[in-house]
Amino acid sequence: MTVPAEMNAIVIREPGGPDVLEMQRVPVPCPRAGEVLVRVASAGVNRPDVLQRMGAYPPPADASPLPGLEVAGEIVAAGQGVDAAVIGQQVCVLVAGGGYAPYAVAAHAQCFPVPPGLSLVEAAAIPETLMTVWANLFERAYVVEGDIVLIHGGTSGIGTMAISLCRLFGITSIVTCGSDEKCAAAMDWGAGHAINYRSEDFVEAVKRITDGAGADAVLDMVGGDYLPRNLRCLAEDGRHVSIAVLGGAKARIFIPEIMRRRLTLTGSTLRPRSAGLKALLVHEIAQNVWPFVESGQLRPAMDRTFPLAQAAEAHRRMEAGDHVGKIVLTL
Repeated sequence: MTVPAEMNAIVIREPGGPDVLEMQRVPVPCPRAGEVLVRVASAGVNRPDVLQRMGAYPPPADASPLPGLEVAGEIVAAGQGVDAAVIGQQVCVLVAGGGYAPYAVAAHAQCFPVPPGLSLVEAAAIPETLMTVWANLFERAYVVEGDIVLIHGGTSGIGTMAISLCRLFGITSIVTCGSDEKCAAAMDWGAGHAINYRSEDFVEAVKRITDGAGADAVLDMVGGDYLPRNLRCLAEDGRHVSIAVLGGAKARIFIPEIMRRRLTLTGSTLRPRSAGLKALLVHEIAQNVWPFVESGQLRPAMDRTFPLAQAAEAHRRMEAGDHVGKIVLTL
C-alpha cells in the first residue's frame, strides 16, 4: 500500500490537562534499521501517557514525542534488516512513543503476532500491561505457583492483567480497590480476594486472609505512605516491587525490619529499557504466556473505546478512576 507523507496525530501542545491533547498534521515516521512501520488500528491508553501529558514523564531522547505506548495494526513497511515478508502481518507491540497516530514505528523484535480470534482493539490493550506485569511480578519478584500476591489498583489495566496471570499460573491474588463495586468486578475477573481500601485497613485484611503469614510479594503502583504499610503485609523473605509512585515518590521505612525479615525491595520502569532487553522480554513472554493468548485463555479486561480524535476524553476517564480494565483509542 502507499504510505502518505503526513498524518493527523494527537500531539501534546504543552504540559497540562487533557485539553492540551490536540490533533495536528505531522510527518509519517520512517522505520529505521530493525524497525517496522505499523498502520495503527487501535492504541492503548496508559497512565504513563497521562504523566507525559502533564510533563512528568518525558519520552526517551530517541523516541517520538507523541503520546502512546502500545498499538495494534498491520505492518506496512520494513526498515533495513527486516524481511519484507513481514509486510501485511497483524501485530501488537509496545512502542517508546507515537502510538496516538495512524502510523507508528516499532522494533520488529518487540512485535507479537495477533492470533485469529483476537480483535485489534483487544490486541492494543495487551503489550504494556503484559510486559510490565511479567517483568516485575514474575521476573523481579519471581512469583511461582502457590504464592500469594498483593496487587494494588485491582481494576486497572495492570491490576486486571496481574489477576489474569496469577490465575493462569496458580498464584493467589489479593487486590485492593476503591469501592465495593470495583471489588466485585475484580472478583468477577478472577481475583482470589478483594479489599475495599476505603472501608478496611488493607494491612489487617491481608493478615486475616493469610492467617497472619503475609503475602509473598506486593505489586505496588502507589508508593508514598503505602510502602511501609506494604512491608507490613509481606511474609518473611517477601518481595516488594514498585512500578509507579502515584501516591508519592518518597517514603519512610524502618531498615532493621527489612533486615530481620529478609525482605527484598525492587522495582523498574519499562519505557527507558534498551531495545535489546525489551526484545528478550518479548521472547520470554512469547514462550511462556503468548500460547494462552492464542488459545483464548488470556484476554485483556476492556473498559471503553474512544475515537483517536477524542483522546482527551479518554484521558479524562482514566483520571476519573472509574474505568475497569483498559481504555483504547480506535482509528
